[in-house]
Amino acid sequence: MANQQHLDLLKQSVHIWNQWRQEHPDIRPDLSGSDLAWARLSNADLSGVDLSGVDFTWADLYRANLIKANLSQANLSGADLSGTHLCRANLCGANLSGTLLYRADLRDADLSETNLQKAVLEETVLN
Repeated sequence: MANQQHLDLLKQSVHIWNQWRQEHPDIRPDLSGSDLAWARLSNADLSGVDLSGVDFTWADLYRANLIKANLSQANLSGADLSGTHLCRANLCGANLSGTLLYRADLRDADLSETNLQKAVLEETVLN
C-alpha cells in the first residue's frame, strides 16, 4: 500500500519530488499499488522506490532513474521509458507491452515473466 505522503509529493511535481529525495536519501519511498497512468514523470528519481503493482499505463518516464526500483507486477503498457536507467530493477511479472524502451538500460534487471510483446527495444542495453 502506497504511503500517501510520498504519493502527494510526487504528484506535486518532479522537481519537488527530486529535491525531497536528495534531502532524504535514507528513506525508501513506497508508491506500491498507485494509479499513475498518464503521469508525467520525465527525469524523476525513482531509484529504489517500491513501485510494485503501480499502473503506469501511457506514463511518461523518459530518462527516469529506476535503478533498483521494485516494479514487479507493474503495468507499464504504452509507457515511454526511453533513456531510463533500470539497472538491477525488479520487473518480474510486469506488463511492458507496447512500451517504448529506446536506449533504456536494463542491465541486471529481473525480467522473469515480464510481458515485452510489441515493446520497442531499439538500442536497449540488456546485459
